[in-house]
Formats: sequence, structure tokens, C-alpha cells
Amino acid sequence: MNITKLVVHCSDSPNNLDISAKDIHLWHLERGWSGIGYHKVIKRDGTIENGRPEYWVGAHVKGHNSHSLGVCLVGRDQFTDAQLDSLDKVIIDWHIKYPDAEVVGHCDLDSGKNCPNFNIKRWMRIIQ
Repeated sequence: MNITKLVVHCSDSPNNLDISAKDIHLWHLERGWSGIGYHKVIKRDGTIENGRPEYWVGAHVKGHNSHSLGVCLVGRDQFTDAQLDSLDKVIIDWHIKYPDAEVVGHCDLDSGKNCPNFNIKRWMRIIQ
């Protein structure tokens, strides 16, 4: 797979609800998908859970799944420091494997979305 985008999402669930990759997997099955659409999920405590394997095309951003990987932060618009630290780890790991891939938010690829509800480009400048 030629990965050109690393896409950050949020679960759009209440900020105080600590759901897991398994929960998201069940939600996506209920939508008629073949399982969880994200490749990684970051829980409220910063735990990184696996979703789809990286070799399996995701189901997380229409029109871009075949050339992207998706990571989902649990919550809507208030993420913990532990989550953001883990997001940094995921992005660094993926960037080692896919050095030319651009890091974007779901909203950067779909103007109808606010997800992940913060500016990824600004966040990237802060952590670099």
C-alpha cells in the first residue's frame, strides 16, 4: 500500500466515556462495515489499541482509505495529555514507516467534518 496520509480522528463520543477499539468495532459492524475502520485507537488514559492491521485498507475517510492510515482519539473535543502523548508516538512510528506521508485531520479531507476538533497542523508545529 502506498500510504500518503496519516489521518487523525476523534470518536465523537462524550469526553467522559472511555470506550475501546472493541466498542468502535461493534459500532462499525452495526453500520454494516466489515469491522473497525481505524488502524489505531487511543483511549482516555493514553492506551494505544490496535484496530485494523495496517495492510488492510481502512474505512475512516471517504475517497482516501486506499492510501491512508487512521488513528482515532476517544472523545469529542477534550483530549487528555496522555492521549496526545500517545498520538505523538503513533505518528512518529508511522512516519518512520511512511516518511513521505502527510499528517492531517479528518476535517482536512472532508470539509463537512470537524473531526478531530483541533488543528492538526498547529499541533504538529507544537510537538516538533
